[in-house]
Amino acid sequence: MPSESTGLLEMGHLLKQARLTASLTQEQVADLAGISRPRYRDIETGAAAARATTLMNITRALGLEMMLIPQSMVPAVKSLLRPHDDDDFPAFVSQPEEDDRGPNV
Repeated sequence: MPSESTGLLEMGHLLKQARLTASLTQEQVADLAGISRPRYRDIETGAAAARATTLMNITRALGLEMMLIPQSMVPAVKSLLRPHDDDDFPAFVSQPEEDDRGPNV
């Protein structure tokens, strides 16, 4: 089982990746999440833990949602979300595609 500090570092890395993808600064995420920039920085660097409500506010500020899944399902979920090759479509998409006939057709 990973240590708490390893988990904090991993979560912080994922938050940083999401922040950079969203082209947001630490200050912007902190403002959207209702926390100070130093507090957000400490969470993103893995130097501090955060309450569940704080993490929910941060993830929503980044356009994400937190999800609890059984640990035994993590490999299957990661496999579904990982593209396998250029011709393979992901199992899930963030927004359904629409065409002239309407959604999900």
